[in-house]
Amino acid sequence: MEQENKKQKTTEKKSIQREIFEWIMVFVVAAALAFVVRTFIFEPVRVDGASMMYTLEDGEFMIATKFDYLLGDPERFDIVICNYPNTTDGMYRVKRVIGMPDETIELRAGELYVDGQHIEQNFEMTPNQAYFGPYTVPPGHYFVIGDNRNNSKDSRSTMVGPLSRDEIKGHVRAVVFPFGNFRLMPD
Repeated sequence: MEQENKKQKTTEKKSIQREIFEWIMVFVVAAALAFVVRTFIFEPVRVDGASMMYTLEDGEFMIATKFDYLLGDPERFDIVICNYPNTTDGMYRVKRVIGMPDETIELRAGELYVDGQHIEQNFEMTPNQAYFGPYTVPPGHYFVIGDNRNNSKDSRSTMVGPLSRDEIKGHVRAVVFPFGNFRLMPD
């Protein structure tokens, strides 16, 4: 009887150890999966500020896909999440790509000109009379600005400038919160 009690206690101890090990493995696998998803597939991002009015509003949450830019490059008018050079706050900025590598861009009374040709901006933005340029985007860089041209710290600023390809982290695809504001971003 005593030997049977010892065997049962040993089995219970192994069972508890096994249970703890299994829970640890669940957390490790979940953390690894979350890391892979956020690094390579998509990331939820919160809009902080008014620089993308009226396309995106302060406080909205959106989904930015990352796999798009693992195999390809941003295109004109893509809404992107990006890191600004020389910042250490770990926050993404949300902007719109308007200038591609080696292009000369200019804003005249809010109208966009690329290599001297007028380009229609078929998206909602705040009314503006912005002037900028002409400016030639360096090779391997992109020129990004906010849709709220009157209130956006973007590539027009000498503190930001054009962004290198590796500073563009994802392509904004949808607003997911608040639920009443759910919408897909047009291509």
